[in-house]
Amino acid sequence: MRRSTRRWVLYFSALSAVTLSSCGGASPHALGANSKNTDPTVKPSTTIAPTTTTSSTTTTTQPPHLISGALERQLATPGPLTPFGSPTVPNQGVWTPAGRLVNGIPAVYETKLVPPGGTQPAGVAWMDTGLLSARLYSGSISPGGGPYKFTAPIQPSQAASVVAAFNGGFIMNVAHGGYYTQGRIVVPLVTGAASLVIYSDGSVNIGAWGTDVTMTPSVVSVRQNLVPLVANGQPTTQAATSNWMSWGATCGVNTCTGPGIEHQWRSGLGITADGALVYVTGPSLDPLQLAQLLVRAGAIRGMQLDINPYWTVLVTYDPPSPGGLAAPANGTKLLAATEQGPQTFFESWWARDFITMSARPTPTN
Repeated sequence: MRRSTRRWVLYFSALSAVTLSSCGGASPHALGANSKNTDPTVKPSTTIAPTTTTSSTTTTTQPPHLISGALERQLATPGPLTPFGSPTVPNQGVWTPAGRLVNGIPAVYETKLVPPGGTQPAGVAWMDTGLLSARLYSGSISPGGGPYKFTAPIQPSQAASVVAAFNGGFIMNVAHGGYYTQGRIVVPLVTGAASLVIYSDGSVNIGAWGTDVTMTPSVVSVRQNLVPLVANGQPTTQAATSNWMSWGATCGVNTCTGPGIEHQWRSGLGITADGALVYVTGPSLDPLQLAQLLVRAGAIRGMQLDINPYWTVLVTYDPPSPGGLAAPANGTKLLAATEQGPQTFFESWWARDFITMSARPTPTN
C-alpha cells in the first residue's frame, strides 16, 4: 500500500536529521579524490558564458546519431550480457523491454546481473538515446537554490512523453563537483569531476570535465559527482581503491546511525560507444563492483550517482494508451527492493535532483 505523503515527509525529515554524520544522500559523504570548489552557497544567479575550448583529447559534441533533437535512427538493440559466474539467477543478462514504446519501438531494456564476488543481483537498464532525450530536474536540497523550471513533481505536459526516470547524485556540499542548469552555475564546475552533460537536443555525454566533456553553446545541464568510476572501458584506479569511503559514507546493515558498510546500495550511470546510457543499481555493491557492472553493460565512461537505501531508483512508465501520461499507477521499478518508486518523481515534496528520459518527437520530412 502506498504510504501517505505526510508519512514520507516525516520520514524524509527524520532521516535527514539522524544521518548528518553517517548516511549518504542527505548527509555528508566522505571526501572524494582531488576535490575542490564545492561550496554549496554559491548564489544561483551566477552565470556562465559557454565556451568552445577544445583539445585533442576533449569530446565536446553530442553523439553522432542525433541531429538537432530529431530522431535520426534508433541504436542497435543490446546483446545478452555474460554473467560473471555463480550464483545463478534466472534470466541473468537477458534483456527485457520496459516502459512505453517510442514510435512503436522499445527504448529501454532491463536485466539483472550478480556482480563479481556478490550474491545479490543488481538491476541494469539500457536506454536508447536515439529514441529518448534527457532532462535534468533540480530540487531545493540538491542542488539547492532555485527556483527551477524543471523540478518535482513532473508536470502533465512533460509526463506525456516520459519513459523513464532515475536518481541523481550526492547533495552538493559532498559531491565534490558542480552543477549547471538553466544558463547559470549553481555550484562551480570542477575540472576532472565525473560529469553528466545534457545538450539542447536532449543528447547526453558522460566523462571527466575538461577532458572528455567541456562547456559548449549547446550544453544546457551539467551534473557532477565525485571522480570518474569508468574510463576507457575499464574501472578506474579510484574504483578499485581500498579506501571505499572516498566514494561516500554509507549506512550500516540495518540503520544509518551506526558504522557504514562497504557493500551497500549504490547507483551508477555510464555511456556506451554508440551513445546509449546504462544505469545500474544494487543492494550490496562496493565501488569496484558497480564499475564492473557498468563495463559489462557496455559503458566506456561512467560515474557513481547516489548511494544508500533511500536514494537509488530507476522507474519506467508504460501508460495504457499511446501518448498517455506517465503516472505512479503505470510505473515499474527496475528493482522491486528500492525504497523509492513510481510515485517519487510525482511528489511535490521530493527535493532531490533526478533525470528523466522522454520520447523524442517523431521526425518530420
